[in-house]
Amino acid sequence: MSVDIAQRDQAVNNAIREISHIATLPEITLKIIQLVEDPTSTAQDLHNVIAKDPALCTRILKVVNSAFYGLPGQIGSINRAIVLLGLNAVKNIAIAASLSKLFKGGQLTTSFSAKDLWTHSIGAGAASKLIAEKMKLGLTDEAFLAGLIHDIGIMVELQSDRARLVEVLDKVVSMDADPASPPTGDFLAAELAVFGATHQDFGAGLCDKWKFPKSFIYVTGHHHDPLALAKDNRALASIVFVADRLCARLNEGFRLDVTDTGIPADVLDELKLTSADVEDLFQRLPDTFANAKSMLA
Repeated sequence: MSVDIAQRDQAVNNAIREISHIATLPEITLKIIQLVEDPTSTAQDLHNVIAKDPALCTRILKVVNSAFYGLPGQIGSINRAIVLLGLNAVKNIAIAASLSKLFKGGQLTTSFSAKDLWTHSIGAGAASKLIAEKMKLGLTDEAFLAGLIHDIGIMVELQSDRARLVEVLDKVVSMDADPASPPTGDFLAAELAVFGATHQDFGAGLCDKWKFPKSFIYVTGHHHDPLALAKDNRALASIVFVADRLCARLNEGFRLDVTDTGIPADVLDELKLTSADVEDLFQRLPDTFANAKSMLA
């Protein structure tokens, strides 16, 4: 192991340990993840766990009945939601419903707030869902959640050392600049210089601690360089790579880690998408984004 990798690992471990009392998913959400990942689990097992948390039940039913899912009629019970969507989709909805509580915090600088990051995350989730639908992969719920969590490593930075995150922001954009302006510096390079690791490293570390599926560790760890992954592991990270840039074009919420909204031909080839496909997705994104924001408000 090189010193560079060892230093990154140490920086990640220190940060995760520092925030372990802050940035945690609710225990019931972790139980749901473990249950659904167990191949012997049944729909009734999932219902029994969710039923113990009336607030989570309410959140899940709000999501299921939102325009984002477009299901016919009103779904009045968790059992019905599980039957219609499946265990994995309901698990992802439970995680999404829990995540918003983690993106708390006021305006850190004129160019960054946790609320802006959550707005961007919702947009990336919406765009990822659209891309997955376009590709007909059957991964729409997984893609939505992947987009939603892709930048969670920045929340690790915020919770573990706000002063260092401000230092990163100082290196990337002038504090008196228009918040909607594109960044003038390299966000990942600034993170590496200040933290000794990037939000990709922190995000992958947190997903590993939460025992998320490997696919989400790949997304959080490689949404800026999906083709660095093994061929079989690239699809979801590549989807989020494209979604991240589509959201940056919208200029909604955080975008300081994306200096160029162009999408390289090799990533399009990986997803078997054309430039025309991307433009079509971009035109459809605002409505899907609005529905997602309403769902997770």
